[in-house]
Amino acid sequence: MSIHIRGSYLQEPESDSHSTSSEDDQDENWDDWVSDSAAKPCKSLFDDSLFPSATEALQSDKSKHGFDFDVICRKLALDFHGRARLINYIRRHKSSPDWVASITSDEAFLSDDQYLQPVIEDDPLLQLHSDDWTDSEHEGEVSKPTTWSDPGKASQRIRRLEEKLAAARQDMIDYRRLVEERFGLTKIAEQYNSLQVSGDLPPPSRDDDSHYFRSYAENDIHAVMIQDTVRTSSYASFILSNPALFRGATVLDVGCGTGILSLFAAQAGAKRVFAVDASDIAERAGKIIRANEFHDVITVIQGKIEDITLPDGVTEVDIIISEWMGYGLLYESMLDSVLVARDRFLRPGGVMVPSQCKMMFGLTEAKEIYKERIGFWSDIYGFDLSAMAVDVYDDAIVDIVGEESLITNTVPVKDLPLGALTPHSLNFSSSFSLTATRRVLNAHAFILYFDTFFSPSGHPVPENTTVHLVKEGEPTLAEVWQVPGKSKRKDSIGQKDKEVSFSTGPLSTPTHWKHTLFLLREPIKVEEGTTITGTFRCAKSADNSRELDVEIHYRVTAEGNTDEKDTVVQMYRVR
Repeated sequence: MSIHIRGSYLQEPESDSHSTSSEDDQDENWDDWVSDSAAKPCKSLFDDSLFPSATEALQSDKSKHGFDFDVICRKLALDFHGRARLINYIRRHKSSPDWVASITSDEAFLSDDQYLQPVIEDDPLLQLHSDDWTDSEHEGEVSKPTTWSDPGKASQRIRRLEEKLAAARQDMIDYRRLVEERFGLTKIAEQYNSLQVSGDLPPPSRDDDSHYFRSYAENDIHAVMIQDTVRTSSYASFILSNPALFRGATVLDVGCGTGILSLFAAQAGAKRVFAVDASDIAERAGKIIRANEFHDVITVIQGKIEDITLPDGVTEVDIIISEWMGYGLLYESMLDSVLVARDRFLRPGGVMVPSQCKMMFGLTEAKEIYKERIGFWSDIYGFDLSAMAVDVYDDAIVDIVGEESLITNTVPVKDLPLGALTPHSLNFSSSFSLTATRRVLNAHAFILYFDTFFSPSGHPVPENTTVHLVKEGEPTLAEVWQVPGKSKRKDSIGQKDKEVSFSTGPLSTPTHWKHTLFLLREPIKVEEGTTITGTFRCAKSADNSRELDVEIHYRVTAEGNTDEKDTVVQMYRVR
């Protein structure tokens, strides 16, 4: 789904465009809108008081509770959907005015689509456009009274009000369409009524974990991961090059799989390693550990990290290692379990391996991906089968684009320092600004990938740290195959603390994570210097907590062009 929203959506000054509607039509439309939205009885945000209109409800909240809704929305730079989420969150959780006044734009609920669902049906506050009651050209400008003795100014005022009316109506239409798509309210009501009539029991509660853990019991997925030499050699290089960190340490390996990272840790001199996995691969990991004669160091535990206890009275570990990253970094939501492990078992001052990840975002031409996934269907033996490509835009695509396909700089949209990260912050919203480095007729996709950092201290790397880009044929790719010995402990490869990093982006050797691509329904034409600004929103899917819902809001501006542009909104599922 792709939505166009007028430029005021990004909180910038509105342009004064002209309308072709007659003044009579304008007066009638304005009156209709007032009767449809502002004049409906409206409940206060903070108590049970009912007012004749939404504006009077907000005015009461301002005078009675000291809460100015418009000021808060401007402070948080909320767009139409953000305002709707805030209203529904306050109504659902009965939030206090003081608490709402203290929140920041980083609050997860401001990007959580469950709060798009209205708490009050046809809530007048959701229909009240932020600029309804001012016709000033600039935000904060006081509107001066206009008299009919000045028909030029009166006509200009009517045009501005009509433009705001059209924008508010379109926002409401888009909002209703989005809620219907996200929650299927009509279908849910029909299903609920049919259950009441038939007496059938509702389906059992959803289990997002069973399929996930079963998939990791198979050989193929582990072969793919181990054969990813960028991934595996980076872990091996860090573990085996930091003897002071691992020698004599107690290590917890979360989601151990075959046990390869546990083997590296034991090889590096760890005193005790606990290898935990909830899937049946744990049984084979035990056999692998024994075959390599590390069973006196490594203990395999099958179970969820949320449920297990460590044997022999161990309650703390020095290091947690895990390869938890999924497509686009957060797909599969394994990071939640790693954070549980950290909070349950990592001692104060302990080290997370890796220590930090950054989600990177940019624009790519992706013409081959477009040709294979979309253009392909337009001519099949002379027939147009392009209807087959309609739904392709709804899902992120996991594939590889070359270095030459990247047409802007890339920017971080989420920094994840694992030592301090909270599960709450994994639903997020982040602004971005990209600048085109060359001219492209059609840019077909946004690209998401991640950079990973390993620090012996466990602290975040300095902000200007450059990630290591691995090129084909580099010796680093062969390091993992040069680990000395298979059954005895050897001295570690290095003797000094060493930081390690790798990138999954198009400037580095491709990994099994590939790149996460968001195809654009409307390709972007860019010249060198064109800027693409907007917001990237990411949250766990309400349907499956291991999948992601992504919403990208963007606006394209040619270099030197100050004309106001529409904001385009496109939504995706990463699954």
